[in-house]
Amino acid sequence: MTIFLNNEICLRRLELKDSNLLVKWLSNPEVLEYYEGRDRPHNLELVRKHFFEDREEITQCIIQYKNTDIGYIQFYLIDDEEMEQYGYRDDLGIIYGMDQFIGEMEYWNQGIGSQLIKETVRYLIESKSANKIVLDPQAWNTRAVRVYEKSGFIKKIYLEEHEMHEGELRDCWLMEYDSNRNL
Repeated sequence: MTIFLNNEICLRRLELKDSNLLVKWLSNPEVLEYYEGRDRPHNLELVRKHFFEDREEITQCIIQYKNTDIGYIQFYLIDDEEMEQYGYRDDLGIIYGMDQFIGEMEYWNQGIGSQLIKETVRYLIESKSANKIVLDPQAWNTRAVRVYEKSGFIKKIYLEEHEMHEGELRDCWLMEYDSNRNL
């Protein structure tokens, strides 16, 4: 099922038949350096557990570029714990979180990530009535941070020791896209 198709980017719902794609991407050390960690390669069993169990609240998609499967994206309403942690306790708006990676390395550094982020933000605002969209890239991942900033996200909170990655807690940036600010 297609979530959206804009320009050359299409998001389609993740299906069980996509498991081998995720294994391919998440067993590649160069992809894992940025997503999940090189100490956490995924086999079929881990993909099924990580991506197909208890995921009802998350919209999971395969990213297609010009009809080729190139990566993964997920988005979700942030929960009460995250609302509190990120300082949104008194915010009455609809706030989505998102995570993504491009697993096909030949599509890196071509502007596709920027296009993906802009189209997904547009979809979340127009179709899901999102007021804000947040993501939390690791602080050392300056390439991702730049893509998000180019797409209208701002660094909001520095999250020390926020995410376990390759055996250590890593600092992250909470980055926010505010639809009211960016109109």
